[in-house]
Amino acid sequence: MTRPDLATEIDMVGRMMIAIEKIEGCSEFAGLVPEIRTNMVFAQPNARASDEVMAVDGRITIIDGMPRAAGRVRFGASGHMARFIIELMKTNPSIRAGINFANLPGFSDWLSDRCVKEGRTVVLVDRRSEPAHLRITEGSSMQWKAAEAIRAAGGKVPDIICDAGGMGKEPVCILVGTEPVSVAQDACAIARAYARSL
Repeated sequence: MTRPDLATEIDMVGRMMIAIEKIEGCSEFAGLVPEIRTNMVFAQPNARASDEVMAVDGRITIIDGMPRAAGRVRFGASGHMARFIIELMKTNPSIRAGINFANLPGFSDWLSDRCVKEGRTVVLVDRRSEPAHLRITEGSSMQWKAAEAIRAAGGKVPDIICDAGGMGKEPVCILVGTEPVSVAQDACAIARAYARSL
């Protein structure tokens, strides 16, 4: 692992803590926490490995109806989400943060309509078309999913990537951005708007 300089690490921890506070203060987000739980990631500049990506140790769960971080933020606390962000960074190095949430029945259609109005890009990745050898190779699925999302968005990194799940894969969406505070704010805005729509 290549650790960032101290000033960068302090900035990253601070941004992650503020982002987590925003998620923990959004009761509506609890309705979008998937069974696999939510994680938020923030990669250091030019990250190439999972241990260069900060995440929530133990993920974000639900306690007393509210989203709650199970542990502290630290480098290397995520595998899947970290690999996903690293893969996106190969196309757009400024995309360093992301958060995952449940793709409930009908949710991706609602989200697509909302994002079209906001000028955002949402793509749906069909996990059923994932090659079998990648599904069984540890660590390969997220790279494939990221590549498929970029292809579906015409060679750019989309704002939100959703999938409909697959064999042993829960349907989730991943919202990405340049840093975690704005990602958390966007995720909370989506959760609140979705709750109002029900």
